[in-house]
Amino acid sequence: MTLEHGAPELILALETACRRPSVALLRGREVLAEVDAPEGRTGAESLLPGVDSVLRRASATLRDIEGFAVSIGPGSFTGLRVGVATVKGLCFGSGRPVAEVPTLAAVCAGAATTDEPMVAMLDAQRGEVYAALYRAAGPDTLPEAGDPVMGVYTPEELAPRLPERCRLVGEGLAVCGERLRELGGPQIVLGEPRAARAVDVGRLGQLLLARGEAVSAAALAPRYLRRAQAEVDRTGERFE
Repeated sequence: MTLEHGAPELILALETACRRPSVALLRGREVLAEVDAPEGRTGAESLLPGVDSVLRRASATLRDIEGFAVSIGPGSFTGLRVGVATVKGLCFGSGRPVAEVPTLAAVCAGAATTDEPMVAMLDAQRGEVYAALYRAAGPDTLPEAGDPVMGVYTPEELAPRLPERCRLVGEGLAVCGERLRELGGPQIVLGEPRAARAVDVGRLGQLLLARGEAVSAAALAPRYLRRAQAEVDRTGERFE
């Protein structure tokens, strides 16, 4: 799928769900600027200088931005809250459209193109991973979700749901990649242990906006999947 006529061209994208937040500015398929925040620094004090940096490099201002894209999770609870709050603040009152990009889809979109189904995984702590299967992943394609659907899994829960042949990608490989290979056999290919990037978020955001799948700043919300421990203790429920 390509951008349709009239779709937002100048997109500001933020990725804060993974260990190293990043910010990118794209015009169409051209990446005008991209910066990384220090690893583990998910606060606004690292994001806003990144936003200023990419705008300055492209000789643009916030008023020039036609649309926003943000990684909505799953991932770091703190990172997601900060990323969503930052985008809300940047586009408050402007009416600019926002694309909510699933973090696991962005992981797949930035990985090497393959005909195999991809299962993106991120570390969910406690020996579990956030995982989801996507097909037709690539820089110019909106990945199609499949089964296993987005969720929180132990290796033993995830392995029976994997297709006979698939490629595992994402930071979650460090948690259970080898274990899943043991459980699933040689047809399970260990791919890239990569994080989602703001450029990947921006490119998928463009495709979503071109399809008319935008939300307002007010409606923007992170997708945690699993509740914080304090919420588990209060409600007795682990998942949203």
